[in-house]
This record gives sequence, structure tokens and C-alpha cells, in this order.
Amino acid sequence: MTLTPAPDAAARRPGPAPSASPAPSVLPSPSVSPSPSVPPSLALRACCEFGLTAVLLLGVVTGVRWLFAPDGYGGGGAAFAVLGAGVGALLAALMLSAPGRRSGAHLNPAVTLALWRLGAFPGRDVLPYCLAQLGGSVAGTWLGAVVWGPVVARPPVGYAAVRPGPGWGEGAVVAAEAGVLAASALMLAGLLARPVGRRLLPYAVGLVTALVIALLGPLTGGSANPARQFGPALLAWEAGGTGPLLWAYVAGPVLGAVAGAVLLLREIQGDGRADGRARGSVTGLSAPRKPRPRKPGPRKP
Repeated sequence: MTLTPAPDAAARRPGPAPSASPAPSVLPSPSVSPSPSVPPSLALRACCEFGLTAVLLLGVVTGVRWLFAPDGYGGGGAAFAVLGAGVGALLAALMLSAPGRRSGAHLNPAVTLALWRLGAFPGRDVLPYCLAQLGGSVAGTWLGAVVWGPVVARPPVGYAAVRPGPGWGEGAVVAAEAGVLAASALMLAGLLARPVGRRLLPYAVGLVTALVIALLGPLTGGSANPARQFGPALLAWEAGGTGPLLWAYVAGPVLGAVAGAVLLLREIQGDGRADGRARGSVTGLSAPRKPRPRKPGPRKP
């Protein structure tokens, strides 16, 4: 899962500040690097999301094939830790890559929706981004099957589709996935609120992803990303599998990301008037106060 918004649509030009301006958004919308003078088009950014998600899923399928197949590592608790470390490192690298800088490297429909709700991503770009991410998921999973052969389709690899552990029903999976994305939305807001946080964002996302896979992998599967499960589950279903709990792995992250963003916005709006200075010092998300007009009078020497 990645958490960077896309570049700003237009760069600011120097000049006098207008007397009245629209209300500022809750969060800035920077990319990993400063916005270029000519921002990339939506089509180019969506293509970047497609390609980046495909590379991510190819890496996931590769890791699952060699860590969980009988002729590989053979699975086990350590396999989830190794898989998490590899996927986290790959995710950070994709965010820091040139295509990642162009699109913002969301690679997760739930993250795109959370950024939109936080005011850091335009609503008109949400659907193209989500479709590109889901399409990239299918393409990357299919490419993994082409590269590694029939072993990818057979159990226990099963196109790298995640499955819950014993005792984990659909409701528990939805709740766990929602909780992970709600916490990620709060982390996203906190990092985006400060320039140093935006610079550390790729590494923080990679670390969180590694921990989610290592800790929740044996329990819920550790997806936390609808695009992570969409392509594998779709190809597993077409190959005669069950397409394991696809709805739960889609609904959980989406509900959690949107709920986390909405709750954060309500807290900021509710506490901004009564305790704006203290709240802003903690979160960095409160709207800046307007400067008080100066009274005319003689200047002091």
C-alpha cells in the first residue's frame, strides 16, 4: 500500500498574495519530489499506476512462489517475515522511482480514496487511478504465472491469493483489514502535514507494509490492499479456485481508509475553533489562521 498523493495540477507563480482566497485544503498534495513545471497528464499518471501495480504484483507472486511452494522455502512463519521485508522494500523503491514520482505511487484503491477524502487528491482522478491499479494487479499476476509456470496456479501458491487462517471468518477479516487501513490513513495524514514527513513517507510505508504482512499474514493473509488481492483472486477463480473472500479483502481496506479519513476530518473541524493552536501543534493539520489587520498609526522609530 502506498500513500503519496499525485503532483499538484499547477505550479505557483510569484506575485502579490490576493486579498481573499478560498479555504485551504486539509492536507497539501505533494509528490515524493517537488512538482515539475509541467505536471504529467492524468493518462500518463494512470499508466504509471498500472505499471507500478503490475510490478508490485509480479514481485508478490515471485515471493510467494519461492517462499511457499514445496520446491521453494516451504512456507512457515518465517516465510511471512521474509515476504513482508521483500514487498516493503519493493514498495519503497517503486515510490521513489521516476514513475512513482509522476503518479504519486498510490498502488492501492483504498489509499486513493483516503487521499481524496483528506482533500489531497482530486475526485475526478479517483476512478482512473482505481481502474489502473486493478488492471495492473491482473497484469502483474498473469505475468508472474507466465514467468514461473504452472506452479503458480497450483496450491499452496494459488496465484498468491491471500486466505485467512484458521478461525478467521469474513467479519473478522473485514474488521482487521479496516483497522489496518484506518491506522494507515492517520499515519498518512501525520506524515503529509510536514515536509520532513513527506520525505520519509516511502520508507514509512515500506516498513508498515512489511509489518502488516509479517504479523497479519498468518492470521488474515495481510493484504490491506484491494489491488493486492484482486488479480490473484480473479485468476484463481478462473482457474477453478474459489476466489477466496475477494469482497472482504476489498471492502475492509476501503471502509477503513475512508472511515479513518472522515474521523480525522471531523476531529480537526470540531477542535479547530476551540483548540486550534494546540491541535495544530500536534497534528500539523489545522488550517492556518488569517493574519489580523494592522491598525493605521504612526510608525515607531
